[in-house]
Amino acid sequence: MADEHHPGLPIYAQVGPKAVPYVVGAGLLALGAALLATALRGGWSHTLEEVQEAPPTNWRALGLLLAGLATNLVLIGPFGFSAAATVQFVLVAAAFGSRRLLRDLALALVLTLVVWFGFVQVLGVNIGAGLLEGLVLRALGLDAIE
Repeated sequence: MADEHHPGLPIYAQVGPKAVPYVVGAGLLALGAALLATALRGGWSHTLEEVQEAPPTNWRALGLLLAGLATNLVLIGPFGFSAAATVQFVLVAAAFGSRRLLRDLALALVLTLVVWFGFVQVLGVNIGAGLLEGLVLRALGLDAIE
């Protein structure tokens, strides 16, 4: 009979916590493959009237959304959260049809600085400071946040 530290079943030694991520990953891959196959056949909603009457894909808007994501990734390191998020905000607003660049830029600057300041001062989480954040902190008479 096996004691509590060495159970008699050989499978006990084979299946451990390392197996779970592999099982989940395999399940996600299988679901992704099934979703891709469904999408290539026209999707599960291709027979719906509103889908059939939908306008064609707006590639300009999709490109602007992707450019916003890529720009944020590229700019956040060297320029900080507010600059990167501001550019992303303006590109996403343009993707949704906004043509008021200066309004979007001003709104984005205010919102991103408020969000950054809230994360840093209220939550104590530094999400990436840059030149812009440093200027705001100096203008407020506060020390730069490391």
